[in-house]
Amino acid sequence: MANHKSALKRIRANAVKRLRNRYQAKTTRTMIKRLRETSKKKEAQDMLKLVYRLLDRLAKRNVIHKNKAANQKSKLSLLVNKLK
Repeated sequence: MANHKSALKRIRANAVKRLRNRYQAKTTRTMIKRLRETSKKKEAQDMLKLVYRLLDRLAKRNVIHKNKAANQKSKLSLLVNKLK
């Protein structure tokens, strides 16, 4: 257990940040799944913009690695471009 007041505060703050990161990461994964299931190109293009924003936000805040975000964005754009 922590011995200092600041360490106790840090533990509480980390717990709050962990929950927020998990929520945002899960939301992004759900949106990616919905994008993959979409068969309409126009709808997929609109969703792709949203997913790009979510991935960039996660990478900026170090929830996921920036290269992982780039790889996912690349694969998703290829998927959307293949749609008719």
